[in-house]
Amino acid sequence: MAARLKERYQQEVVPQLRQTYAYQNPHEVPRLTKIVVNMGVGEAIQNSKILDSAVNELALITGQKPLVTKSKKSIANFKLRAGMSIGCKVTLRHERMYEFLDRLINVALPRVRDFKGVPPDAFDGRGNYALGIREQIIFPEVSYEAVERVKGLGIILVTTARTDEEARSLLTLLGMPFREA
Repeated sequence: MAARLKERYQQEVVPQLRQTYAYQNPHEVPRLTKIVVNMGVGEAIQNSKILDSAVNELALITGQKPLVTKSKKSIANFKLRAGMSIGCKVTLRHERMYEFLDRLINVALPRVRDFKGVPPDAFDGRGNYALGIREQIIFPEVSYEAVERVKGLGIILVTTARTDEEARSLLTLLGMPFREA
């Protein structure tokens, strides 16, 4: 079964972007290449169970087994040594990426308290968009009772767009709810 958002991209978004930016070739049209979901868990230094729960929750949210990230440097002030596990991340591509983005836009983001849209200025200058979420419990896969500590996560949408303007158009047509600047 093809992802609903992927079909929408091919049937609606590509023709609109080709018309707006006068692309000659359909392969020039910007597209999503991957979504990286990252959960940094600094408290894992003292309590490794927190990292285990973060890994389980990220696996539930994304449908893919997370990679545990380790620190590169030692930082004495944080009692951190190089090689300690301090977070987890998942890189989503293809069908899973579109399924996740669809759930993020239509299910999770509307569940945020006082949601007015995502910030339109979080582009990096190369057409990639970064979004921070304060609580992982906005995803319906995570049960509120099972959560012992509310953790935030970072979501990075990587596109093939050359400019932020093209990437913003792509994400807007895919349904990303940007707030008015």
